[in-house]
Amino acid sequence: MTYSGAVKVGGRADVHELTDLMISKVAVGPMNNNAYLLRCRATGEQLLIDAANEAGTLLQLIGDDSIASVVTTHRHGDHWQALAEVVAATGARTYAGRYDAEGIAVPTDVLVEDNDTIRVGQVALTARHLTGHTPGSIALIYDDPQGAPHLFTGDCLFPGGVGNTQKDPEAFASLLHDVETKLFAPLPDETWVYPGHGHDTTLGGERPHLPEWRARGW
Repeated sequence: MTYSGAVKVGGRADVHELTDLMISKVAVGPMNNNAYLLRCRATGEQLLIDAANEAGTLLQLIGDDSIASVVTTHRHGDHWQALAEVVAATGARTYAGRYDAEGIAVPTDVLVEDNDTIRVGQVALTARHLTGHTPGSIALIYDDPQGAPHLFTGDCLFPGGVGNTQKDPEAFASLLHDVETKLFAPLPDETWVYPGHGHDTTLGGERPHLPEWRARGW
């Protein structure tokens, strides 16, 4: 079936099948968080982005092959409520941005720096450090050699704007700068965006609105 990225809490996962990577998206918890299971098609190794909630749902999605890694995009509690249980069940390594790890209740095994590479099997993901929504949020880029890039943004970029910066002008300026220079500038319009909540989008769908975001200040 064609991937849409439209998922709901209690509903089925939606699977985006790429040549080298399978991406399963599921919605969990009272804040309608998205969690993403990435599976290398060559090796079968799996990585989970944001063990947000409903550990049972996530473990069922993960299945018998387990996971090697869990990446937490940022420190806000709604993105790691199931992390302890998922790690206990799978033994997965934990990854988080260096400047957000202290705010995550589960110990971080690997502190992620800007431009670090995180691997799932033979697939490489590039981490980008984005400051403003939190001090150490990270986005993950899969530059698909067979097609357009795929971008996991946590709560830093959504359809219609950047993440919440609590009406702090400096935080907003920082986040917009990082999103523009580290995501919009190097990546093409075809880049598929997978946010931490809600529907997917593309960079091309959002790019024309950057001046509007800057003018409104959120």
